[in-house]
Order: sequence, then C-alpha cells, then structure tokens
Amino acid sequence: MTVVVSRFRSVADALIAQGVLEQAGIESSIRSDNAGGQYPALDAASLLVRADDVEAAREVLQAAAKD
Repeated sequence: MTVVVSRFRSVADALIAQGVLEQAGIESSIRSDNAGGQYPALDAASLLVRADDVEAAREVLQAAAKD
C-alpha cells in the first residue's frame, strides 16, 4: 500500500523530492492529473511511498528542506 508523503505545486518539484528520496534508498512514485496535458495549470503532484517508509521519507524530506 502506498501513502501520500507530500504534495507539491508542480510535477517538477515532486521530481526533485523523488530524487532526494531515491538517494536515501526510499522508493517513491508521483501521482498527478492534468487531464493528459489539457490543463497544465493543474500541475499539482503527490509523492507516494510505501506505508512502511512514510516516517523515514518525511525525515529525509524535512532534512533536505533545511539545507
């Protein structure tokens, strides 16, 4: 089961966070729906991780935000 660990205003921001998690060894995926590109203004994205990784992922993302 996957859980939303964070939400972002854009897919680009979510991709950066996904890279941070990947470097920490945490697998993640991005969920976004802009109607197949029809509505680029709806570019918000959710970053999902396995339920077992939520706490570690939040810690990694918080530490990265401080840097």
